[in-house]
Amino acid sequence: MNAWSQVFLGVIAGATLITAIIQVGVLIAAGRLARRISRLVDRIELELKPTFTHVNTIGRDASRVMALATAQVERADQLLGELAQQVETTVATVQSSLGAPAREGRALMNAFRAALTRSGKRGAIRAPGAAPKKKTPSLSSQNLARR
Repeated sequence: MNAWSQVFLGVIAGATLITAIIQVGVLIAAGRLARRISRLVDRIELELKPTFTHVNTIGRDASRVMALATAQVERADQLLGELAQQVETTVATVQSSLGAPAREGRALMNAFRAALTRSGKRGAIRAPGAAPKKKTPSLSSQNLARR
């Protein structure tokens, strides 16, 4: 072998050694960085854990409030339905209780009207042996024109 090949072989060996040293340094730096990131994640989890617990509690409370509100709305709807049914029943009862006497009163009034109309056609009721009354002339326009 000649001298130049040994020089180049030495240069190659030195470059390989430097590359190996750099790779070991990168691996050590990567390990340290991974440990720092792990500690950072642990610290963030510790700091955010109460916040997540609080958010979970808020969500649970909101769910319970919604369930209670739904129950109250259903109860109010049921009460309003029952109230509407009772009002309809009451109105029907009042109409039927007032309707029958009103119909009976109307029938009585029609009977009185018919009786009065009939008696008006026959003439006034007179005492036995009394003479019928003479009609008095009215003050109509025909009577005024004759005078």
